[in-house]
Amino acid sequence: MINRLFRQFLLLAIVILSVAGFALAQSSRPRRVRQPEKPAEDPLLRPEPKASPTAKNNSNRPLIDVQPVKPVVNTVGAGDTSHAYQLLQQKEFAAAAKEAKDIAAQFPNDSEAWKIAGFAELNLKQYAQASDDLQKALDLQQVSKREDPNTADALAQSFVLAEKFDRALPLLVTATTRPGAAPDPAMLYFRGLAEYKTGKPLDAERTLNAVVKANPKDSLALFYLGQIAVGKNDLDGAIAALNRATVNDPRFAAAWTLLTSAYLRRAALSTDTTKSAADYLSAVRAGEGLIKIRTDAEAVTLFGQALIGSEQYPRAAAALERATQEPDAKAVTFYLLGIAQSRAKNFPKAITALQTAAQKSPDDINVYRELGYAYEITKQYAKALAAYQKGLTLAPADSDFKEAVERVQPFAK
Repeated sequence: MINRLFRQFLLLAIVILSVAGFALAQSSRPRRVRQPEKPAEDPLLRPEPKASPTAKNNSNRPLIDVQPVKPVVNTVGAGDTSHAYQLLQQKEFAAAAKEAKDIAAQFPNDSEAWKIAGFAELNLKQYAQASDDLQKALDLQQVSKREDPNTADALAQSFVLAEKFDRALPLLVTATTRPGAAPDPAMLYFRGLAEYKTGKPLDAERTLNAVVKANPKDSLALFYLGQIAVGKNDLDGAIAALNRATVNDPRFAAAWTLLTSAYLRRAALSTDTTKSAADYLSAVRAGEGLIKIRTDAEAVTLFGQALIGSEQYPRAAAALERATQEPDAKAVTFYLLGIAQSRAKNFPKAITALQTAAQKSPDDINVYRELGYAYEITKQYAKALAAYQKGLTLAPADSDFKEAVERVQPFAK
């Protein structure tokens, strides 16, 4: 009975830890981060301004690469932007931005001044300012019927980097559907990301599959395909995509986190004990990949879950014991430590961990179920009764608590 109920809790805990870790996966992360860093949480750290054709598979690459797009020297406006453009070419971005903004202040209808300022600000990671100035440049170009795809593409990038995905998406659709031109893979990825972030998972899936078709080693596109698959409960598809992502980029912490969670979920939902056991072992292997990169309490707790699922209780207890020493250790970490110690027959340590879990999460009935069991097995019947009664108070209709209270009550004195 305890094992069945723990299995149910384990599935819930997997979901809790997955949400905490990808806030890779739903809040903005994963983020394309320099490792080791926090996940994706999730997820959109600021990138370096440079890029290369292999940047996406570089373990130190940022989440989004600013693609180099060069504006042309102004030959029409009233302002002289040639020196500002020269500064931009020399990568003196702050000076270029200042000079271009000074020109724009004097000649507010000079699209080239706004454009150079926007490009410089984009490289300075001043994404809000860049999007404002590039939007002014694009508006002026449209009025004068001198539209420049480079400006529109840079504006799309600045919107993505500023997490204004709804404003980026129309520009990205245009950028990736220009007649007679193959879509730039980076812009196609940005489009898929924007579709995902604006609640269009089916569109995002099609776009990201096109990215992976063009570049099978694009770990970021594979990661988001994994997230989309998890969202529609396609755990087989998620695991396949995430395994490819981690092979392509072994230091992609968010991908390891989601892969571990996906294996745990599939194992907990399976009715085939052989397949379930194999998935728990796979979760352990994915967890080992994760803790090579991250050793914070959240990562180790997820790894501990995998170890418990594969019945490696002493190893789980050792890992979770370390995790409980972290200042950010939560109730679930102490609860899982209690489970590991209990299954390893170390009941005094199990009781200590579960007592802490109860203090941190006083309304969690699963804690009182396990705590009551640990007390009962060590013949501390009065304490077992108190734990079971607390659980029954929280869940009056729970038949297991009712049976436990009736079973222990005659021995409690």
